[in-house]
Amino acid sequence: MCVGLPAKVVSIKDGMALVDASGAKREVSSELLDELDPGDYVMVHAGIAIAKITDDDASEAASVMGEL
Repeated sequence: MCVGLPAKVVSIKDGMALVDASGAKREVSSELLDELDPGDYVMVHAGIAIAKITDDDASEAASVMGEL
């Protein structure tokens, strides 16, 4: 099973995004997404931001992960 984690974009530079996933900050590739800005939420899988999501989506995903 593959799991994507929601994260908030902190900064973007040279195709990489610094994201905050529940307090854990790390760099991920942002090259698959167009028009990504700091403050946006993304779904991250295997070190790659794979989709832009809403803050409601991020909250719901975090809630579900917390229940597991």
